[in-house]
Amino acid sequence: MRTALPLLAALVLAACATRTIPVQAPGPAAAAGATTVAETFLTIENPGDELDSLATWPTEDGRVWLVASAKNVHQLVVFDADSGELLQRVGGRGDAPGRFLRPNGVFVHGDLLLVSERDNRRVQMLALPGFEPLGSFGEGLLRSPYGVWAYEAAPGELHVYVTDSFMLGAAYDIVPPLDELDRRVRRFRIRLDDGGHPRAEPIDTFGDTSEAAALRMVESLAGDPVHDRLLVADEHRGHGTALREYTLDGRYTGGGVAPGVFTAEPEGLALWACTAESGYWIAADQLHPRTVFRVFDRTTLAPRGQFSGTVTGWTDGVALHASPTARFPAGALYAVHHDRAVAAFDLRDIVAALQLDPACLE
Repeated sequence: MRTALPLLAALVLAACATRTIPVQAPGPAAAAGATTVAETFLTIENPGDELDSLATWPTEDGRVWLVASAKNVHQLVVFDADSGELLQRVGGRGDAPGRFLRPNGVFVHGDLLLVSERDNRRVQMLALPGFEPLGSFGEGLLRSPYGVWAYEAAPGELHVYVTDSFMLGAAYDIVPPLDELDRRVRRFRIRLDDGGHPRAEPIDTFGDTSEAAALRMVESLAGDPVHDRLLVADEHRGHGTALREYTLDGRYTGGGVAPGVFTAEPEGLALWACTAESGYWIAADQLHPRTVFRVFDRTTLAPRGQFSGTVTGWTDGVALHASPTARFPAGALYAVHHDRAVAAFDLRDIVAALQLDPACLE
């Protein structure tokens, strides 16, 4: 049941808030081996926003919102996921409830929106559709939170995972010693109190500390409870960027997507659950001028193909919405473009281009 919360006033922009990317006029050539999949639309560009992470939320009237974190302006930006129209802006600079300081990760579970804030060193909980503050957690524990992902571990109980990519030195550019990297991921528990309000408490921290597989520079993470898998992106090029695989209780498995597969940094990460157990992972390889989206088998993590858009590049966050919408009958993949816009890809086009399992479209 959705809570009836007041909707924040929309910020009205120009009537035309999207532009179509012409298939016949692609940008620079994609990376070798990457199939080109044309974007359905690209939202209006705003270079000052510095967009990062994405999440979708279905509204009560059958539409879908696309929520993006805008780090530079300390806001959340909300788009219509079918048209790309900018609907509203939420928040602003500050540390009060409902305000943000470098918001980075966003994640939606039901009507609960989680927002990690790097410089407020916390995760805020907001109620959709009104973006009403419900509290925060991680203060005094998190040092530089980036990515956030959660799942329902038990009825009425969420486990929330937050990457904590704190660095050392005057310029905050020195990776901590190996023995401090067992705190790269923090896990919290959220339950409802007697009044029905969410309350969070810390569970544990984890991260491998070996020379070969330590998590040195982390941001994106996402999980798959069916396969007891948590993938954590390590962006540190000096030791080979990779997706490290952990169990949901924080045990490093030794698996994942090994160094050498990603040419640049693994950024946005999304699970495409096509059936109860099968499907794909999609990870953005942050290349310029065009991002390569790498597709892996959900079960084995074996490569299943790669594609690029006609213009989309330098991607940070992605969000995969596999439910049908008016414009996307099989769902869509959304990807940040150069920190200033969001591109939308029709999942039907991706399945056709890479010859993926047609069950993903059902």
